Amino acid sequence: MPDNHHHNHNPRHAQPDWPQRMQRLEDIEAIRQLKAAYLHHCDRKNVDAIGQCFATHDVLIDYGALGVFTRREDFLALYRQLACHDHIIDMHHGQNGQIQWHSPQQASATWDLYFHQINTQANTLTQLAGYYQDRYIKQADHWRIQQTLFRATSTCVVQMDDSRLQLLFAGVQAPAL
Repeated sequence: MPDNHHHNHNPRHAQPDWPQRMQRLEDIEAIRQLKAAYLHHCDRKNVDAIGQCFATHDVLIDYGALGVFTRREDFLALYRQLACHDHIIDMHHGQNGQIQWHSPQQASATWDLYFHQINTQANTLTQLAGYYQDRYIKQADHWRIQQTLFRATSTCVVQMDDSRLQLLFAGVQAPAL
């Protein structure tokens, strides 16, 4: 009796392209590592390493109320101005990465962010949640962020003093305080 289960010659059922599937999995993990490195470098205020996470050209960084940048150097200048101080203590937690691999050179992803900041000079505590929508390209055999958009979905800012906490804002996007 012929065994038709093992010899399907229909081209739609061709053997999977194992090298391409392996490359796809390796690329997705490299992108996951890239985003983790970006958030880690933000917490450590390692501006040069943050810059290395972005493509060298044709960049779009849209962080809503913080600004829109088409050059990574302009974004890094604002980052230095706002975050690189001893009185600013940041914690960025990226999660729920949904990575779409489009080709060996292009991918996109959506990430959720939980951000927590203590400002010991202004005595404020900020908790923020939101999401990133990123596009990635491979440059010189390394994945880089080419486009990123961040939108806040909730924000809570609290004033701290020695005896109490006072809510300053609760909502989606805090006004400039």
